Amino acid sequence: MPPFKDEHILIIAPGTQTTLAQLGLPESFTPARLRISTRMFPAEKKGEWEPLKVREKKIRKPSIPDITLGKDGQDDPLGGPNGTMNGEGPKVDDAEEETLYEEDSTSEEGAVFPLKDGRVVNWSCFFALLTHVYNTLSPPFHTPILVIAQPAWTEQDHETLTQFFFEKFKTPAFCLMDSALAVCYAFGVPTATVVDVGYGKCDVTAVNDFLVNDIGRGIALHGCGGEGMTQRLLDLLSSKGFTRDMCEQLKKSTISEILPPGTDLPTGTGTTDNVTNPAAVASTGAIGSGSGQRVSIAAQGGAPRGPGLDTDVGDDDHDREIKDGEDNDGVLDVASIVASGKTSEFLAKKEREKAERAAAKKAAVDAAAAPKAVRLPNSKREKAILHYEERRPLEELNGNGKRAADGDGTQEGGESKRQKTPEPVNEATDGPAPARKEERRRNRANATFVRKDVEVGIERFKAADGGILDQIADSIHRSILSVPEVNKRSELWDSLIILGNGSKVRGFKDALLSTLHTKYLISPSSATIFTSELPSNLSTPLATGANTPLPQPQPSHHGGGGSSGVNPLLLAATTASNPTLAPPPNLVGHQHLHSQLQLQQYHQHQQSSSSSLLSSSQQQQQQQHSSHGQTPTSIKCAKMPEYFSEWKDVGTEEAAFLGAQVAAKVIFVVDQGLSKGFMSRTEYNELGPQGIHESCL
Repeated sequence: MPPFKDEHILIIAPGTQTTLAQLGLPESFTPARLRISTRMFPAEKKGEWEPLKVREKKIRKPSIPDITLGKDGQDDPLGGPNGTMNGEGPKVDDAEEETLYEEDSTSEEGAVFPLKDGRVVNWSCFFALLTHVYNTLSPPFHTPILVIAQPAWTEQDHETLTQFFFEKFKTPAFCLMDSALAVCYAFGVPTATVVDVGYGKCDVTAVNDFLVNDIGRGIALHGCGGEGMTQRLLDLLSSKGFTRDMCEQLKKSTISEILPPGTDLPTGTGTTDNVTNPAAVASTGAIGSGSGQRVSIAAQGGAPRGPGLDTDVGDDDHDREIKDGEDNDGVLDVASIVASGKTSEFLAKKEREKAERAAAKKAAVDAAAAPKAVRLPNSKREKAILHYEERRPLEELNGNGKRAADGDGTQEGGESKRQKTPEPVNEATDGPAPARKEERRRNRANATFVRKDVEVGIERFKAADGGILDQIADSIHRSILSVPEVNKRSELWDSLIILGNGSKVRGFKDALLSTLHTKYLISPSSATIFTSELPSNLSTPLATGANTPLPQPQPSHHGGGGSSGVNPLLLAATTASNPTLAPPPNLVGHQHLHSQLQLQQYHQHQQSSSSSLLSSSQQQQQQQHSSHGQTPTSIKCAKMPEYFSEWKDVGTEEAAFLGAQVAAKVIFVVDQGLSKGFMSRTEYNELGPQGIHESCL
């Protein structure tokens, strides 16, 4: 088969809300160049679909009147008699109605979403969406296609998609790749637990050596995605006048945060002053400019910051007043003091002033050492301000081009603001930044935005309440326990990957890790109760009679010897692999234990000689387990490689698309079908759509 070129490879990643696509593989893998909404609109003809909402608009076009010619064949400007056209003036009723069709790129009225929680619910609409993506990118004829498959898709769905791409687009090669496996390709780890938090669901998958473990897989956990968090905020804040759009913006803002389980919510105690003027803080102690902002030492009754008279620094010569007994140079006039006869009074006054200055300095030092007003973190503030942008259609503007006077069209300062509509950008752009600009242009076209400030309380910390974190944590635990290789489970706990746009909520990943630690993690000190009694490298008992306990005589309790309290079966088991652990000969009953030890060593030797008929992998699985498979001793998150520079600013939420690029490079260009990574056109003609099960990843 001729090799495929990098610039001809087409990758499509359908999602419940957004579909990612890209034509060609760049030298350094980048985020998706095309991002479109996963929705279509019914067309005028039944069974057909449109990518945008098409509105019908009728306008009245005045009819063109006939011009009466004069006697000399020239146009008569007056037309008929009395200066009319053919004797009659233009009538409004004679205007013709013309129907125009215009596309509304922002409206979702009547939109049909073909995917729900990852499952295909409308195949006709889904095929129209894939056709729209294909036509938008306009790939050449010799183009292999890789589609990222959702975990909820069944084998019949795979066959349906295979038939559609081969019959519709005549592709020479087609590949279906599981989204969890694509994430492992992006992170470069063969074994990992992938937690994909999407729009309305969450998928939990355990991948072992690049093989997806379908047993115990958490598929489409309903209500555990970003929409579930938005709905939770709406339930809490609907009584305060919040709409769904406001709750969605609150969820995406920086003031919304998911706190780890057991964290106390902030109360009204403590200061919540926000420092807005650092220069004022350094000089005067005020937290901002203007009146009412000064909370300095002087405002609290202490000495203000110096230098100057009666300050915490001290008096300067040019700021001091001329006191009694001093001349203009600040030198005491002793002669005048003695002549006045008030020497004792003057000395007492000087001592009193000295004591007052010392007390003022001490008070200033104590006040400076006291905790100053600082800006509290978001998790410590009871209330915060949400800067909410409300979208208004242009139809709400009056004929003068100004907003209707409804009181809602002004900002906090009372000044109306209207954003300028950006220039149109080509949809199939060559870079990720123009693609996002195109999406923003569509969202802002034919609309204006009004900014409002809304105060939100501790409800902003409860987006994940209702058992979302617990449900995801239980699914992770169940998926890992379903892996048959026990010695791989600890690696699955240490390679946890949390991604998806639903996980972008502030604090979500940390809260999920904290939930896992609380419910399932055991500390290494607690784990020693297992390793001290039964070593992890101890041979697993087999049905050979080797570990069958022998009858033991009851130890005598006379003669002051007493029982050692050691379980003979446990002691024999712990010393079977390591004879050095055998007790000294002065223990009661040691001879019987020693004979049992020799018997178990003999059976173990016979077992090792007879196990040569077993394969090495089976023998290792039966005789060894290097970790505790039921509960983990550590839970860690895997990190994506840093050499993908274009993904550093974007994040890892869409890492499945990065893994699809890596896989496409391997199976289409490097491998060229040797490992059966894709299905060719020849194989499709021979095997039909059912052959995709032998080639999909």
